Amino acid sequence: MLKIRVAACSEQGARANNEDAIVAHENGPGWYAVLADGAGGHRNGAEAARRAVHRMQTSLGEATLPWRPELLTGAVLDAHDDVRRGVEGTGRDRMHTTVVALCVDAQRNFAMWTHVGDSRLYRIRAGRIDTITQDDSVVQMLIEAGLLTPEQAEDHPHKNHLVAALGIEDELHPHTTTPQPLQDGDVFLLASDGWWGTAGDTLIHDTLRDASSPDDWLTAMRAAIEERGLPDQDNFSAIALWVGEPALQTEVQTPADETGSAAEEAAVDSGPMPLEAEEEDETTRRMPL
Repeated sequence: MLKIRVAACSEQGARANNEDAIVAHENGPGWYAVLADGAGGHRNGAEAARRAVHRMQTSLGEATLPWRPELLTGAVLDAHDDVRRGVEGTGRDRMHTTVVALCVDAQRNFAMWTHVGDSRLYRIRAGRIDTITQDDSVVQMLIEAGLLTPEQAEDHPHKNHLVAALGIEDELHPHTTTPQPLQDGDVFLLASDGWWGTAGDTLIHDTLRDASSPDDWLTAMRAAIEERGLPDQDNFSAIALWVGEPALQTEVQTPADETGSAAEEAAVDSGPMPLEAEEEDETTRRMPL
């Protein structure tokens, strides 16, 4: 059975509070990881993210393996309904969140993922870094229409405007994959836009090359993000999942299609949540709510 190692990090950045939420946990021979980036103002974003992650944790943690695409999609839709109920039940006028979730079955050697919004899932395989989710954003739509280049999108005034998120009034269509084969050495990174927008693909790849563990990798990326000291640094959160040992090449390889998917297709207001280690072995580490 493939060895899985997981680490997670959630930081407040320059914002007044942390509206990201994360969880990573075992389920039998598998692991699931969920990251949500809330928005809504007046701490509503933190509540939206917390609700989404809690519902996803319940759905994925209680599921009987193997995970199935319809289960993953259903978990997102249940989380969407829970965020909507939070708006209706408390009179909050605005509350929504992104979500990205990864399920890895180490016994059956497959991974499956889903997402809504612009929180991303990266996969690094044999030295090649790919964004395997495609942002639900205005700038991504402009890129797909040929009206904007990826380079222009980095500084676009509407780069943070989403076209889909949990909690919106419109019908939601999560982007869920079928089971995808794992390879020994695969590395996955779930990241909020505050993380990937500041770090960038090159930093994500290069820090992995020198890391001896998922914790080392996240620590190196976090240090680089903090060193940049952006005055408007958003909350930044990530979950790293390693399958076996990464097999890296010396040069950064970028996807042929830099705009999208090659495969597709803080849970509390008080701040980031630390990983709790039951034992020294990283395979037992978990991120609780």
